[in-house]
Amino acid sequence: MSEADLRLSRLNVNVTQTPVHAWLGYITDTAELLARDNEFTLDEKKTIQLAAEEIRNAYENGLFPDRRPINALRHILNNTVGKQVADWDFIDGSGQFNMENRFFFPGVRLYLEDIRSPFNVGSIFRVAESFGVELILVSPLCASPEHPRASRSAMGCDKLVRWEQGRIEDLAGDIFALEKGGEDLGSFVFPQTGTMILGSEELGVSPVALAISEKSKGRLTIPSVGLKGSLNVGTAFAIAMHEWCAQLLIGNAYSRT
Repeated sequence: MSEADLRLSRLNVNVTQTPVHAWLGYITDTAELLARDNEFTLDEKKTIQLAAEEIRNAYENGLFPDRRPINALRHILNNTVGKQVADWDFIDGSGQFNMENRFFFPGVRLYLEDIRSPFNVGSIFRVAESFGVELILVSPLCASPEHPRASRSAMGCDKLVRWEQGRIEDLAGDIFALEKGGEDLGSFVFPQTGTMILGSEELGVSPVALAISEKSKGRLTIPSVGLKGSLNVGTAFAIAMHEWCAQLLIGNAYSRT
């Protein structure tokens, strides 16, 4: 059962007393009608039939159904009409998530140096929110987190992680760069607080940023065995940030605002 479904089940509300009951009746009738349609494959028909039974059972017993059967129907219909589901379709619009309720590690920061792709910026925000980054600093030439494509790939996390524009020269505290030619991820000791620098997709971290990093905590490298040995900047950040988060959790350094 998903977290959202678990919250609903704890409400102890009789669905028959809410507008949801009529909606479930409509969904049930639709699912049973679809189950008789011979245009679907055998696997699709079986899934539709099982979904119809689950939703019908919930409808007749005044319960909130698990969302999985309804979601299965949705995707079968999307596939039938040729509609592709995008990541941003899953953004929660209920307003239950806000900056005041999120956990983060105080003093854990990220600097985006001239990252050109709004999609990458958005995906970085999504990872940063998941692993407790407090603040994201973006360089003057970095794609804006407010760009529509950045907002889409951020999945709403651009509204949860605080960010501001800043210059590389203004960084303070422990600083390290995620770049080739540095210390292996497996042996790198992350600071309790500090700033990780991510460089541009084409050129990597700039010589100026590398020089600043080398005077502080140096550079961090993710080992690879592939011929190209190249990772998308968002993917590389996710790997590195997961390890930083793990080390901080072991040190019990997390905080809630």
